[in-house]
Amino acid sequence: MKASFLHNNFPDTYDSFEKIFNNTYNGIVILTLDGDWIKVNDSICDLFGYTRNELFNMDIQNIVFREDLGVHQTKYERLLAGKIDRYRVRQRYFHKDGSIIWVLISVSLINNKDGSPAQMIWQFSDITSRKLNQDKLKLMLKVVREQNERLNTFADIITHNLRSHSGNLSTIKGFLQEEFEWLNDNENFDLMVKAIDNLEETVSHLTEVAKIKQVGNDEVETLNLLDYVEKAIYNVTALARNTNTAIINSIEDDVFVKGVPAYLDSIVLNFLTNAIKYRSEARPSEIKISVEEDENYVILIIADNGIGIDLEKYGKKLFHMYKTFHINKDAIGIGLFITKNHIESMGGKVEVVSQVDKGTEFSIYLKKAC
Repeated sequence: MKASFLHNNFPDTYDSFEKIFNNTYNGIVILTLDGDWIKVNDSICDLFGYTRNELFNMDIQNIVFREDLGVHQTKYERLLAGKIDRYRVRQRYFHKDGSIIWVLISVSLINNKDGSPAQMIWQFSDITSRKLNQDKLKLMLKVVREQNERLNTFADIITHNLRSHSGNLSTIKGFLQEEFEWLNDNENFDLMVKAIDNLEETVSHLTEVAKIKQVGNDEVETLNLLDYVEKAIYNVTALARNTNTAIINSIEDDVFVKGVPAYLDSIVLNFLTNAIKYRSEARPSEIKISVEEDENYVILIIADNGIGIDLEKYGKKLFHMYKTFHINKDAIGIGLFITKNHIESMGGKVEVVSQVDKGTEFSIYLKKAC
């Protein structure tokens, strides 16, 4: 039926069509508008495991996975009504050996001379491997989410308990210092006091790290970047004045990003204080703040002319916890670690370019507000 239809209506292209039809890698089926098989190619037989005779003697619905029986309906009605030219659906079928295969089906019409629908062409692409890989990925992501939730719960418990214990030790330390003043001159007691102070500081750092979690879309706000940069500049005014540091801000007032206010405050302030802290004594200190934009991000650039960082030596450890790269008694190696995690939790990233004794430039990628 179909062969004669094509031959009568397209005599010059029939042979070419037959060759393409039979040799194409993807499965092709020509069906009546009621879904009966008219013509199938070899790839369809390979896909389903049936011979042509077996396929022609069965209803295609008999090998469709039950839950997928109606996936064509709405789109097919729109196709017949002329509202769309073609459509695609994913559908599961049973192979002859009983296994389930996933296929992507592209459906279009063959029309009569008067433009009315005559038959359908279905093109089948086997996506079983892709779907299985997607399912594996979803399963892995589910496991990761569950593990992450357990780790967050564990971190909350640990930090809470550590805060309680360190707080108790600090209280006992205070009682002993008040009740036994002579202990203040005892070398071993002094070592214990310093150990307790260090423990409290470490617990404080761990508590801050434990608070950092991936931020959901419902938790971010549209923020004016200039407001937060100006606020940070104001907060370091005294430090900048005392160190003769010039801060040049070229951000306009119409730049908006998506973020968490507390995180953005901390991010800008941390990079500014670091730029001042690691200034060079060989030249007047200068910090330049600017922005660039790409399709998805506002890139906040904070560049200084300070002592720089040896990235070949420290680049891979730059944002690790408790890593320091300069001789500075105030450096504890927690600020950049927390700052990087704040940036990434809001869907951004940070890049750095630096030369020793030349300066450092941090590029902070923040989600653009639409």
